[in-house]
Amino acid sequence: MRVALTGGIASGKTTVSDRWGELGAVIVDADVLARQVVEPGTPGLAAVAERFGREILAPDGTLDRKALAGKVFGDDEARKDLEAILHPRIRAAADRLEAEAPGGTVVVHVIPLLVETGRTSGFDAIVVVDVPEDIQLERAMSRDGATREQVEARIAAQARRSDRLAVATHVIDNSRDRAALIAGADRVWAELARLARY
Repeated sequence: MRVALTGGIASGKTTVSDRWGELGAVIVDADVLARQVVEPGTPGLAAVAERFGREILAPDGTLDRKALAGKVFGDDEARKDLEAILHPRIRAAADRLEAEAPGGTVVVHVIPLLVETGRTSGFDAIVVVDVPEDIQLERAMSRDGATREQVEARIAAQARRSDRLAVATHVIDNSRDRAALIAGADRVWAELARLARY
């Protein structure tokens, strides 16, 4: 069973995916794969350095994410070039993980930009971790040490909350505490596991 898990910044996706991993899901996390495909020595990192210059490499040969962000932020052409390098590699890595999953497994694809990238088809379920924007703002500022303006800009660059909810087959509310989030994750997991058996 293929499940997409999404939500905005600081919505609680990682807490939910970690919990589902404990319960037996195979987790395919796009953010984790995005880091793996640009590790030192990978063709992905070589392609990024070729396109954006060696100054995006740290002295130890790893990707300097801040330097890369400086080249891509606010430049649509550069961002598209970066996505053209990374997205096919991330998808290929995700396909490999899914192919290796045992039969009857629930495979959860954690895709923060599911709606933004138009990848809502091909899943048996789409789960949205939902949080009101004011709470999202507070949590992101606290977690990332970011200013209100920085977080508001990141929220504005993502899909609207209503657009995510419109594609959801299941919604997990994260407007309360961690215990309530885990309870919601367990409730939805029970439903997904039941559906996977049929």
